[in-house]
Amino acid sequence: EVQLVESGGGLVQAGGSLRLSCTASGFTFDDYAIGWFRQAPGKEREGVSCITCKDGIPGSTYYADSLKGRFTISSDNAKNTVFLQMNDLKPEDTAVYYCAAASISKSVLYGGPLLNPHEYGDWGQGTQVTVSS
Repeated sequence: EVQLVESGGGLVQAGGSLRLSCTASGFTFDDYAIGWFRQAPGKEREGVSCITCKDGIPGSTYYADSLKGRFTISSDNAKNTVFLQMNDLKPEDTAVYYCAAASISKSVLYGGPLLNPHEYGDWGQGTQVTVSS
């Protein structure tokens, strides 16, 4: 059974930092792209960042344009865990953050960075991030 468990969310003041973790089980970690997504109240789920998500290249990363420079994705494959380091947080970053997995074959076939939530089939339960002004 595929399981993805997020942790690390919380309440932080604007300008602060958080590190989210996504621990995966039930599948061969190296064979999957892992994406971070977020959904704010009343808004659609949007892509934040992904890893092993460009042309199936292990460790390749991609970021939503608006988040480059503030967020960093990384992984510890030995622990089947992907991290999202979020710095200089802003109130507009407030959302539930989800990690999700997609087969690496989709990363190869998609024709671009795989940051479309509709391409990901397995999701975690989400972790709340709240940034106060």
